[in-house]
Amino acid sequence: MTTRVGFIGLGVMGAPMAARVLAAGYPLTVTTRTRDRAAQLLDDGAAWADTATEVAEKVDVVITMLPDTPDVEAVGHEVVGAANAGTYWVDMSTISPTAWRELVEHAASRGVHAIDAPVSGGEKGAINGELTIMVGAGPDHFQAVRVLLTTFGRPTLIGDPGAGQIAKMCNQIITAGTIGLVAEALTVAEASGADPGRVREALLGGFAASRILETHGARMLDRDYEPGFQSTLRRKDVGIALDQAARLAVGAPFTAVSGRLLDGVISRGDGARDSVVVHRDYGRLAQLATGGK
Repeated sequence: MTTRVGFIGLGVMGAPMAARVLAAGYPLTVTTRTRDRAAQLLDDGAAWADTATEVAEKVDVVITMLPDTPDVEAVGHEVVGAANAGTYWVDMSTISPTAWRELVEHAASRGVHAIDAPVSGGEKGAINGELTIMVGAGPDHFQAVRVLLTTFGRPTLIGDPGAGQIAKMCNQIITAGTIGLVAEALTVAEASGADPGRVREALLGGFAASRILETHGARMLDRDYEPGFQSTLRRKDVGIALDQAARLAVGAPFTAVSGRLLDGVISRGDGARDSVVVHRDYGRLAQLATGGK
């Protein structure tokens, strides 16, 4: 029998991911806050559901791709309350590992298999099916959804439930910090009288090379700040990491600076722009982030 899939959340990432499920031949039921976002999917053969409850009642696997922890908690309780025992719930959002583990326990008490599978790769990776997928699940549960997950990219089993969220948290620590460092390096290069484009080109041939320097560095030089990945969402992810570090009494000074840089971006009204906008007026943001005037 063909696996019936439900998809909840059709934002910048969710919409192209759901489209890939449909293109792969899975019967698909979708819902999101604004039905207009589902128009193309419905034209292509997806079924609409008015609520998450209705989705959960109709499918074998529910996928959620939502903005923040409270969204996943609210929708997750609805899904778990309606799903049949044996249903798989795969959350591909980025949320608190602690909150997720509580949801896993709640789902298990109702016979629902909850799997965390947050992703990295941005809108382009979602469109092209090239996402990195970090999975927290038991081995048998991972195998049950592995083929479906390959629709989106490359799934890697990290460990037990919650481990996927921990891996994504670490990804966001590195990503946010590196975006800030690339912005700083290009700003210092330009202020020093060097061509920042040529500096970037040279650095891509050495140990400083990274996908962020390559891709986001180019966007900074082009002043291309369209999302991508909104600064408000990047700040949310940094907040998750800082909360986790505080809970564990682990220092995270670089991540704290990343958070303050993003606070500066958001306070000047650029929260909806891609987080590479930190490059614009970087010097002033850096002063604010480090306590300067």
